[in-house]
Amino acid sequence: MFGLDPLHFWIATAVTLFSGFVKGAIGFAMPMIMLAALGSFLDARQAVAAVILPVLVTNIRQALRQGWRQAWQAAWDWRWHVGMVVLFIPVSAFFATRVPQWLMYALIGLPITGFALWQILGRSLVLPVHHRRRMEIATGVTGGLIGGISGIWGPPLLVLLLSLHVPKAEQMRVQGVVFFIGAAVLTVSHLQSGLLNAQTLPFSAALVVPALAGMGLGYLAHDRLDAARFRRWTLVLLALTGANLLRRALELADRAV
Repeated sequence: MFGLDPLHFWIATAVTLFSGFVKGAIGFAMPMIMLAALGSFLDARQAVAAVILPVLVTNIRQALRQGWRQAWQAAWDWRWHVGMVVLFIPVSAFFATRVPQWLMYALIGLPITGFALWQILGRSLVLPVHHRRRMEIATGVTGGLIGGISGIWGPPLLVLLLSLHVPKAEQMRVQGVVFFIGAAVLTVSHLQSGLLNAQTLPFSAALVVPALAGMGLGYLAHDRLDAARFRRWTLVLLALTGANLLRRALELADRAV
């Protein structure tokens, strides 16, 4: 079954269904969940390839949930962040050869984890509106740089959205737009690199079905979440994402010793 043991295929399907549910409910964390789980029994390249199409398609659905006009408006309203992400994902390849990867993971994981825990503990961090453009640029550059190395460019955007107390529906839409644009760049890159090929592409395509099914269930949960609970669960998952980046930093640092 796609070159996999049938048990592994069904485990991958279940993992994708669950990660789709989380994405539908909160708006992110699908790559983190899928890579962490699939990487435990698949080859690393196969795991990364498997994630690409489910992430791309679910982000299209998330971005367009309120219609293409709203999606386009979100892209325009957050154009400084979007532009920096698109510009700096390729640029990060330059830094990847000169800066230790463990350091890049640590530099992004530590402040993200600290921010999320600070917010969970009830502390407040609000960015002045007249500083928004600067913060969009800063978080876009940061997301682009780490995204080109790790495939994860979302956490800096989440920090910005949470700091500005963006309404739940807009937050979901903006996440979908930014994540889709990044996922599209990543998909094209891996089609060119050969990671997505005749062997890996069908498996990744097959996982789109459970991803969309899980996302549909997640939307039911999302629509029942009030703004406070949505924010809290977003912070919890953001803290876990940051902690996972720190874990990866320690793992890579240990290998480098």
